[in-house]
Amino acid sequence: MQASVPTATRIKMNSSQTTSRLVKKSPSVCTDLPLSSLDVRDKLRLMKELLGSCYGPTARLKQVHNNIGGSVVTTSTSSVLLQAITSSRPVIGLIKSSVLNHVSRFGDCGLFAAVLCLSLVEEAARRGVGNSAAIRANDRLLALCTGYLQREDCGCRVELDFCSSRSLIALARTVVSSKPTCVLAEPESAHIGRLAVRAFLLTVPCDAPDPVRLGRTVTVPVEGRPVLESAVFPGLLLDAPEHLCGLAGVRGPVRAVLFSASLAGDLGELGDGRIEVHAGVDTDAQILDRLLELGRQALEDGVKLFVCQKVIHPVLQHYLRCGGLIVIERVGVSLMEPLIQLTGAQPVATLHAAIPSAAYGEVHDVSIRHFGSKTMLHLHPAGETAVCSMVLCHRNETMLNELKLVCQKAEHVLRLTLREPWALLGGGCTETLLAAYVRHKSKNDAPEATSALGCSQTEYLLAAEAFCRSLESVAACLEHDGGASVIDLTHAHHWTLPPDVTEQHLEGGTAATLCGCGALESCRKKKWSYLNSECADFSPAPLSTASPLRQPAVLDSFSAKVNALRVAVETANLVLDVRYVIQDVN
Repeated sequence: MQASVPTATRIKMNSSQTTSRLVKKSPSVCTDLPLSSLDVRDKLRLMKELLGSCYGPTARLKQVHNNIGGSVVTTSTSSVLLQAITSSRPVIGLIKSSVLNHVSRFGDCGLFAAVLCLSLVEEAARRGVGNSAAIRANDRLLALCTGYLQREDCGCRVELDFCSSRSLIALARTVVSSKPTCVLAEPESAHIGRLAVRAFLLTVPCDAPDPVRLGRTVTVPVEGRPVLESAVFPGLLLDAPEHLCGLAGVRGPVRAVLFSASLAGDLGELGDGRIEVHAGVDTDAQILDRLLELGRQALEDGVKLFVCQKVIHPVLQHYLRCGGLIVIERVGVSLMEPLIQLTGAQPVATLHAAIPSAAYGEVHDVSIRHFGSKTMLHLHPAGETAVCSMVLCHRNETMLNELKLVCQKAEHVLRLTLREPWALLGGGCTETLLAAYVRHKSKNDAPEATSALGCSQTEYLLAAEAFCRSLESVAACLEHDGGASVIDLTHAHHWTLPPDVTEQHLEGGTAATLCGCGALESCRKKKWSYLNSECADFSPAPLSTASPLRQPAVLDSFSAKVNALRVAVETANLVLDVRYVIQDVN
C-alpha cells in the first residue's frame, strides 16, 4: 500500500537558460509493510545469494565497476562489495550500513553478519512466523547464544595461548585463506599467516607503562615478485630518493629531526593572517635565509637524518646534502606517526623559531634495501620500538591490493585477542554447534519461553527453528562446488562432502576426512545428518570427549564473530519491525 505525503514546491534552474521556472515537487511516497512487497523480497534474496557466494576460501569472485567505465575491482571482501551495492530500497541500505559499521570496528565477519541477517528475515517469512513474535524470540535466542559462548564449558570456544604462536598463526591464516582473490597456494598462505603474527607481535610493546599503546605496521606493496619473498622488518622502510640509491649505510646512533611544516618557502605556507611587506623587501630571499638558518642549526646540532612531511626547498636540500645529511621529503601524514614512535622525535610545526633540543630523536642506523624495482631506506630502531614494516609481494596489482587489505584485517583480528584471548572454531563448526545447542535448549524451555514472550508454543518453536536454520545456512554457504554439508550427531561439527559421495561412503566414515575446523576425524561410529534436514534434537558433546582430537586448524575471531552475531540478529529485528517507509522520490 502506498500513499502520498504532500510537499512544497521548489525552484529548478536550467543551466542553458537565463530564467527560472517553478516545478512542483513530487510528493513523497509512503510504503506500508515493505517486506510484503515481492520486489523487496526478491532483492533481499538476490543480496543473500550474492554475498553468500563470496563466503569462504572457495568462494566465487565478484568484479565491481561503475556503469560509465573506470577501474574494475575484483574481490570477495564484504567491505568492498557492500560499498559498491546501491539500491533504492531503504531496507537494503539499513542492512548494508549495519554490516559496514561492524566491519569498520572489528575488521572481520562482515559476510557472516550479512548472510545471517538476510537468512533470519527470509526464514521467518518462510515459516509464517509473525514479525513481533520473531523479534521477541530472536532476542531470547541471541541471549542464549551469547551466554553459551561466554561459558567456560563452551564447546566451540578455544583459549589462545600466547606462549605459543600456533593458535595465533591458525587465526591469521584463516583470515588470509578466506579471501580467494589473493590466489595463494598453501605454502604462501602459511607464509603470510606467519608474517602477520610476527608483525603483530612486533607492534606489542614489552615493558610499556599503562596505558599500553600499540605500535604500527607499515605495509610496503611490491608488484611482480613471488609471495614467498614477502617479509617483515623491525623499524621503518621509506622510499629512497634517487641520490641515496648508492648509499652504503650510516652507522648510528643517527640523530633525526622531523618537520610537519612545509619547507618549500611559499608565502601561502606561513599560515593564516595578515602579512605586511615593506617596500623593497625581497620576501623570497628572506624566507630562504630563514630556511638556511634552520639547516645551519641542524648541521651544528649533529643531525644526520632530516625528514619533512611536505616539500623542502631545492636550495635547502642542496645545502643539507652538501653537509652530509640524509634528506627525505614528502613522506605524507600517514607515516608521521610511525616516524614519531620510531625516532622519539617531536615534529617541528613552524620554521619561524629555532629547533628546540627536545624535538630531536634518533635511529640506530640507516641502510638501503632492494625489493624488486623498489629501493627503500631502512630506519633501524635505536631501542625497543613497536614499529615494523611488512613488505608484501604478489604477481599482479589486483592480487596485491586484496592481499594488502586482508593483512590489515588479520592485524585487526589479532589485536582483538589482547582484549578477549579466545577464538571460535571455524569452517562452519561454530554455526552448526550453536544451531544444535539452541534447537535442544529451545525445545526444553519452550513452556517458560512462551510465558515470558507472550506467544504460543508453536510460534516460539517455529521461530527457534528459523533461527537454527539460518545459522546452518551460513555454514552451508561455505560449499560452492556442488558438494553437500552435513553435521555429526555427536559434537555437531560441520563437514563438507564432495559431490560424488554416496550414503555408503557417509556411513563408512570415508566421505570426509576432517571436519570444517580440523579438530575431528571421521570414523565409522559417527552418525550424520544433512544440513537443513529434519533430525532429532541433541545436546552437543564436549570436544574433550572426542578421540582422536586434533589441534583446530581453522579459527575465527571471537570478538568479531560474537559482535557479528549480535549485529545480524539486531539488524534482522529492525528490518522485521519496519512498518512504514517514507521516500523522497525527487
